Amino acid sequence: MDLASILESLLIASESPLPTSELARLVRTRATELSDDSITENPEHTLDPDSPEASLDLEKLSELNNEEVISALAELNKTYEAANRSFVAAERSKGWKIYTKPDYAGFVKLLFPGRKPERLSAPAMETLAIIAYRQPVTKSALEAVRGVSCDGMLQKLLDRELVKIEGRADLPGRPLLYATTELFLEHFGITDIEALPNIGELRQVELPDGTEEEEASKESETNTEEAEKQLALSAVEKPREEASPEEEPPEEGTPNDSESPGKSPEEE
Repeated sequence: MDLASILESLLIASESPLPTSELARLVRTRATELSDDSITENPEHTLDPDSPEASLDLEKLSELNNEEVISALAELNKTYEAANRSFVAAERSKGWKIYTKPDYAGFVKLLFPGRKPERLSAPAMETLAIIAYRQPVTKSALEAVRGVSCDGMLQKLLDRELVKIEGRADLPGRPLLYATTELFLEHFGITDIEALPNIGELRQVELPDGTEEEEASKESETNTEEAEKQLALSAVEKPREEASPEEEPPEEGTPNDSESPGKSPEEE
């Protein structure tokens, strides 16, 4: 019995994935139970001399850390590979679990005849990729990058539980923010988002966020409102001008009707 085989037994017995820290805790707990101090208080924990556990280095196991667990699991996988086994211990977002290799998928899927793999369409994959690399992201930002409406694609990804609503953006209208889920990590076989290829480089690429179009739309609406106000004012002023036209000034050399022409000195 060694650490690798102990970890293997835990992974096989567990129905759900086990994080590295939980594996280390379980081993430490058992090692503590088998220590001399614990046996003194709990005689029922006394080991039979022929028990495989009797050969364990309990002091070392009682101080097991995460790095030692990962190293032991790597050794376990080397054993599987050397023996050409059909499975492997792999870490996903929720922890470690033993998975069958993809080479045997054709046989394994016969156990689940009701399940049919549903592939994502190219537009859905494109939308999902933008969310994964730029999350959390708004719908307007997605549409600004793709150039088309994303309502249908977003709903499909939400239904598949690959995307979730993360909250609301601190922007006018408080639009929803979208991010990937743990199922997304499981689906693509990665432990966290940072494991995506070239994520550091792609995050530095500037992409439109949709706010420019909103600002342009608001400015256009403002200009339209101003034009409508001017037209309304013009329509009101015009009838007033027609109702009380201004008197035209008299032409040069033409006497005003209210004034009497004076007599010239010769006539006098």
